[in-house]
Amino acid sequence: MNRLSITPLKLINCLIFCLLFHSSWAQKSIHELWDNELKKFVDAEGRVDYKRWKEDTILLDAYIAELENNPPKPFWRNNDSLGYFINAYNAITVKLILDHYPIKSIRKLVTPWRLKRFKLNNTFISLNHIEHKILRKMNDPRIHFAINCASRSCPKLQNSAFFSHKIDQQLEHATKTFINDSSKNKISKDNIQLSRIFQWFAKDFGNKKQRLNFIRSYTQECIDSDVKIRFLNYDWRLNDLDKADL
Repeated sequence: MNRLSITPLKLINCLIFCLLFHSSWAQKSIHELWDNELKKFVDAEGRVDYKRWKEDTILLDAYIAELENNPPKPFWRNNDSLGYFINAYNAITVKLILDHYPIKSIRKLVTPWRLKRFKLNNTFISLNHIEHKILRKMNDPRIHFAINCASRSCPKLQNSAFFSHKIDQQLEHATKTFINDSSKNKISKDNIQLSRIFQWFAKDFGNKKQRLNFIRSYTQECIDSDVKIRFLNYDWRLNDLDKADL
């Protein structure tokens, strides 16, 4: 009597399970390094202690190197890649600021979003590439509230890394927090003043009706369908822990 019967299909399923399990475990292990750094240098409001962080960038450099040495694999799930590239974008942005700190704004740098500072599969890519060619193509507009451009009007830099096993909850939290932040959006029944993010990336949020429905799903305000949408000025000053101008 054959006690062990392993069909090719069962073997393939087992291999797939092992690959996915290893992927999730490896991702969690790598991103814990970034998570620890965020907890050390970023407060609950997303303000960054660049001055103190600049004194010790060894672990940040090590994290970025780990990302470069462990690029996404074909068998990765969508959440694995989503967490990888959100964390990569934020880490590269922090590194960019630290390399030039003290500065008043990321816009003081020359083409900061076009600088090719991250090596992905032996090719150097920019922040623009990560945002527009990778993250936006994942068709989840919530990514706009997870990536941070080191500025006061940006969605805050979360003081925890994004992990694939809980990324949906993290994206929901980041989106809800941003939309209900009165310094970023002013929302009432008949008056809406939105962050420029909703204007710059209008295609990702759909037409006016779709955009309003998206916002309604994260706020308790009853918004009139015929409300006029206006956009707030964007504050590009650095999201420094010390809010005094540098």
